[in-house]
Amino acid sequence: MNNLDLAPPEGITLPLWRSLLLNVIDRVAPERLPPLNLTSKPMDVGLMLGDRLAANWYRTVFTNIADVVAPQDLPPLELSSSPVEVGELLGDNMAHPWWHSLLGSLRDRLSPERLPPLEVTAEPVNAYGANTWLQVLDWSSLLDTPKVYLPDAPSPELGYVPSGELIEVPSPIAELAPDIIAAQMQFKRDISRSRFRQKIWISLVTAQVAFLIFAIVKFV
Repeated sequence: MNNLDLAPPEGITLPLWRSLLLNVIDRVAPERLPPLNLTSKPMDVGLMLGDRLAANWYRTVFTNIADVVAPQDLPPLELSSSPVEVGELLGDNMAHPWWHSLLGSLRDRLSPERLPPLEVTAEPVNAYGANTWLQVLDWSSLLDTPKVYLPDAPSPELGYVPSGELIEVPSPIAELAPDIIAAQMQFKRDISRSRFRQKIWISLVTAQVAFLIFAIVKFV
């Protein structure tokens, strides 16, 4: 099994004229091979599937009657593996009446099975390349820190000076990360390019419609 060669056969790279010549030679003067010597012993597998399908219907009827009346005596089956407890089988579970399922659901609802706590060892994965593209994703899949609820941004406050003039006190503007600025610029650039392509397609469709109308009016 360690010496498997999955490469294509050597004959697949032969030129066409050489392949035709070899086929003609094999047809005219085939290679003399020694007789085949079988070292294995044949095994009795009974009636082949093709012969069984080709048999007459009355033969199968008599065979079935013979199997029912005098079945073949087979040696007892010896199991070398130990059985594994898999619980209740699906067929047995489906065969229960409806009230059995209702009682089981109530039992699980009132006194659920005590299971050990789940231990998660994997870290969250950045879904769909969220580090490089501006997408609306679950923030829990992007951050591996606990949830932190920040207070709302302060609203601009209005102050009064002794002269009676109304001034607006600017609120502190948080600096944006360079990745967010780059993503916003890329998003705006994509929108402008899509609008430009839309204008080009609309102009082409308009020109084709105008040409068709002109051709119909002129030649018809």
